[in-house]
Amino acid sequence: MEAIKHNMLPEYKTILNFATAEFEEKKSKFIASVKPVSNEGDAIEFISSLKTKYWNATHNVYAYSIHNDTLIQRCSDDGEPSGTAGMPTLEVIKRMGMQDAVVVITRYFGGTLLGASGLIRAYSRSASLGLEAAEAVTRKLCINVNVVVEYTLFGRLQNMLMTNNNIIKDIKYGQDVELLVLIEVGNEEKLISDITENSNGRAIIDIGEKTYITLGSDGRLIV
Repeated sequence: MEAIKHNMLPEYKTILNFATAEFEEKKSKFIASVKPVSNEGDAIEFISSLKTKYWNATHNVYAYSIHNDTLIQRCSDDGEPSGTAGMPTLEVIKRMGMQDAVVVITRYFGGTLLGASGLIRAYSRSASLGLEAAEAVTRKLCINVNVVVEYTLFGRLQNMLMTNNNIIKDIKYGQDVELLVLIEVGNEEKLISDITENSNGRAIIDIGEKTYITLGSDGRLIV
């Protein structure tokens, strides 16, 4: 499959942890191994390690979707009938809206043929179980905003930032107070306006680089 040209997404879903899940279908054992990855090289390395670990398995099917400058989605049936294993696994990743995730499904054949529809159901179920076992998180594109204020203005400014649910990533206490604030892309102009108003124009504001932050399913910031 071709890599599609892709801009930085405002936000996307991915997984936080490595996880495994297994089940049996007509004596065939399916083991899903799932891992978050940041590039295709990491995905290929993970797939290779699983093929080495489960060297005696009947099949090691895989699929992955990775978002960087391009969107890369690939899959392999690894010897299963065409379209019955890798593509259903990739479809689950896509349906769940996951990026930067690789799924390897190991099958030990149990002696009973499942048929094409049975294989599609089994691999889809295995992929779902594996992705559900890993914690789903949201990656949100933010801008680093550096703010320097006098101590007399700090309390008021900090209260305003927290009331508006901005993320204060770091505070440094020196001659003045320096705050590193994370703001969602698109909201930086309002933040600058609010800081200027609350500091009577006396805050020094510096807009930094864009970065992704990770939020748990409950909205908490995961560092």
